[in-house]
Amino acid sequence: MQYRTLGRTGVQVSTLALGAMNFGPIGDTSQEDAIAIVDAALEAGINVIDTADMYGEGVSEEMVGKAIAGRRDDLVLATKATLPIGEERNHRGSSRRWLVTELDNSLRRLGVDHVDLYQMHRWDPTTSDEETLSALTDLQRAGKIRYFGSSSFPAYRIVQAQWAARENHLSRYVTEQPGYSILQRGVESHVLPVTEEYGLGVLVWSPLASGWLSGAVRAGQEIATNRSVRRPEWFDLTVPSNQVRLDAVERLVKVADQAGLTLIQLALGFVTAHPGVTSAIIGPRTLDHLHSQLAAADTVLSADVLDAIDEIVAPGIDLSPEQKFDTPPAILDASLRRR
Repeated sequence: MQYRTLGRTGVQVSTLALGAMNFGPIGDTSQEDAIAIVDAALEAGINVIDTADMYGEGVSEEMVGKAIAGRRDDLVLATKATLPIGEERNHRGSSRRWLVTELDNSLRRLGVDHVDLYQMHRWDPTTSDEETLSALTDLQRAGKIRYFGSSSFPAYRIVQAQWAARENHLSRYVTEQPGYSILQRGVESHVLPVTEEYGLGVLVWSPLASGWLSGAVRAGQEIATNRSVRRPEWFDLTVPSNQVRLDAVERLVKVADQAGLTLIQLALGFVTAHPGVTSAIIGPRTLDHLHSQLAAADTVLSADVLDAIDEIVAPGIDLSPEQKFDTPPAILDASLRRR
């Protein structure tokens, strides 16, 4: 396992991080399997576990808490807030009212007295940066969080938050968690240059593109992954962008074969090759999934292989732009760009 410094924090983290989204109802991973996955991940040298309050409405955090009991200090524990929990209108967002309450809920579910990294799962356009950063700064000073970061923020919001922290003499976001894979390279053109400029640690999610780069999605075979059952529109080959992705996957398989790598190794080696990336978050549902992804822990792609990938998916290009989460709201909602 390789290790890198998380932004400018001085904290050393593994280049592969364990994502716990699939623990519980989302991925149907049982508590027993979750413990086995955490055990194997820590034994392999992974020292980051990332979860969120809304994964199974707290179930993932509870399962992580049981899995790490007795070894809290051996790992960097990260969770997230802001996405809706239930139907109550104020049980969401990044207001002081909600973050103070929900962090206590997360700590209770995790069975710990602090988290190392508390991340805003999405930018909340209804709440000012000053409101959010002041609440997070107070929680940091209270010892309940060590650092805080953002997730899927548009580049301009990352810049705005850095400015707001400086202007108001508050602590700042020290990490960003964007979606990034060979098939979704848009962050290379806007988010990653900004995170590098501000020295942010970057933990990328979905480096296997929701299973498209796991080897389970191939031409001429039935697509029967857990994600394809839950989000069939992401795998419907009558959708032009999905057919483009499939064509790219077939070409990438050939590149991986020629390099003596699995497609998973190629995919994970690609994202961790970017100088702006600290860690790639893997989200195995089973122990077998974990082992296939751990095989990429020390993968270093040659320049020839990286050039071959660029020929298939050009730098800065998203093959499925409709699946991005950092698009400015006015691009998605016509009412926000009309007078």
